[in-house]
Amino acid sequence: MTTRTARTAASDFFPGFAALDVETDDVSFRGRVGGTGSPVLLLHGYPQTHVAWRLIAPELAKHRTVIVPDLPGYGASRTRNDQPRWTKRRVAGALAALMDRLGHDRYAVVGHDRGARAGYRLALDHPERVAAYASLTVIPTLDAFAGIDKAFALNAWHWFFLAQPADLPERMLAADPDAYIDAALAKMAGGLTRIDPSALDAYRTAFRNPDVRHAICEDYRAAAAEDAEYDAADLAAGRKLACPVLVLWSEQEQKARNTSPIDTWARWATNVRGAGLPGGHLLPEDAPNEVLSALGGFLGDKF
Repeated sequence: MTTRTARTAASDFFPGFAALDVETDDVSFRGRVGGTGSPVLLLHGYPQTHVAWRLIAPELAKHRTVIVPDLPGYGASRTRNDQPRWTKRRVAGALAALMDRLGHDRYAVVGHDRGARAGYRLALDHPERVAAYASLTVIPTLDAFAGIDKAFALNAWHWFFLAQPADLPERMLAADPDAYIDAALAKMAGGLTRIDPSALDAYRTAFRNPDVRHAICEDYRAAAAEDAEYDAADLAAGRKLACPVLVLWSEQEQKARNTSPIDTWARWATNVRGAGLPGGHLLPEDAPNEVLSALGGFLGDKF
């Protein structure tokens, strides 16, 4: 099992891993890759980078080949064309191309937060590629918007701020990027002291890049527009995830909600299981042992 310990250098986040440096048609993917065995793709969330998986990836790599990219536009993964917008469908296509370049035809996908949204779009649009899908702290975008109430809006106000037309959010974020990301992460983690200082520095460094901030805004704009439309079309057509689905959620976040995430995901897949875990929104960092145990049972490994 892994424990949360301070790191002093970026190279220490993923011991034994190699740099991920792959060019696709419109993304220069960066991150880390390590291990041997059947592949699993780990997708981070907002406002983080692949470093979010630092407590999970090394353990998974004992049994599997683990690919840990920065999402397109996030971290060090640079996009080359912003038109059309980077919807989750376009992100999913780029991730499929990344795995093609690495020689992986079929793989498991584990996503947290925004990465989980890209992950289920990958499973819906490329069902022949995704053998299993795990969603951490996420229900489908269409259902998330349908369930918005005052409590959600006050807690997740960034959904609506970042989705405002360009370039108002970008200009406001430029005033003090560190203050913004610190506030966002403090709310998610229950205080900045709960995040390793080196990881926090990596997140801040990435967020200081105006291109990264713009990509994040485009991510949320797409969620409020095209992504929700794609979800609605799939639901109306009766399309479902063909692979087994694992749903993990924060017990703390779920307290005020009446519907289980499993019930929500059951509309989208026929083979769903899951559990609530202790900790807050940042489950890969806040409850890494519990996440690993759940993933091990789902993927057939032992942790």
